Amino acid sequence: MDRTHTGHAHEHHQHGAHGGHHQHHGDSGTTATWPTAVRATLHCLTGCAIGEVLGMVVGTAFGWGNLPTTLLAIVLAFAFGYSLTLRGVLRAGLDLRTAVRVALAADTLSIAVMELIDNGVIVLWPSAMDAALGDPLFWISLAVSLALAFLVTTPVNKWTIGRGKGHAVVHRYHH
Repeated sequence: MDRTHTGHAHEHHQHGAHGGHHQHHGDSGTTATWPTAVRATLHCLTGCAIGEVLGMVVGTAFGWGNLPTTLLAIVLAFAFGYSLTLRGVLRAGLDLRTAVRVALAADTLSIAVMELIDNGVIVLWPSAMDAALGDPLFWISLAVSLALAFLVTTPVNKWTIGRGKGHAVVHRYHH
């Protein structure tokens, strides 16, 4: 079984469930705190992990090679990441068109960074791409790659939130 690994849909956008949202300060955007960046990144990580694991399981079940399995996992990572955000902003009362725009603005950079780091780790880890679902290497390398992706993406999210971008866009629609 191929262990193609990638796509962890962004766990971003269910920010309505999070407390302690940013306060707005004029035109400077949102106050970027580490706890806020961690919450945003954990949200992103959730979606990415769901998409990634699902993509790998589906690709493996169908006997696909590494490349198509990885591409499916990436697509599903973005899809689940955006979906989590959409759910939250639609609950806040946005129409679908606006909600899609908010999800794209909030999640694209975060998901992209997370996918780049996660997939890069898996590609560089000896034998990880060939590990089967039942192989401990598959799950160990997945856990390590997601943890590293979290560590790299959190400062990126803090930076974008501080500039009123990324997850700060979503927070504008939560009460």
